[in-house]
Amino acid sequence: MKKALALSAALALSASAASAQHALTFPFDGSFEDATFAVENAIINRGLVIDYTSHVGDMLNRTAEDVGAEGAEPIFEEAEIYLFCSAAISRRVMEADPMNIVHCPYSIFVMQRDGQVMLGHRDYPDGPMQEVEAVLDAIILEVTGQ
Repeated sequence: MKKALALSAALALSASAASAQHALTFPFDGSFEDATFAVENAIINRGLVIDYTSHVGDMLNRTAEDVGAEGAEPIFEEAEIYLFCSAAISRRVMEADPMNIVHCPYSIFVMQRDGQVMLGHRDYPDGPMQEVEAVLDAIILEVTGQ
């Protein structure tokens, strides 16, 4: 039993460390509302359509009691994820490897924790998916003014 608990703890720690390595984050000097507005506009101004906005921060707060986290500190002050796609880029990356379908739609998140607003996206694998990562980086760098 002790070995199973130790293994579970080790796996949880390594999963946590691994997940942090799979996201690229960028600080935003401004309010959460300013960041979300700027992200939406930067996506739309590139001729892309936001398919869905996930209000993950609201969902986590709303369901905390349902999942046994009543009274727990909120994970995020606010958090949203914007999902969108580019037909042209998606065609190129999926022509290169049809399994790149697992990365579509693409997303950019905006979150606020401890008063700090951060933007970010997944870290995509080397190869054709770097074209997607470059677009996501360009959107975020435009929004952050970097």
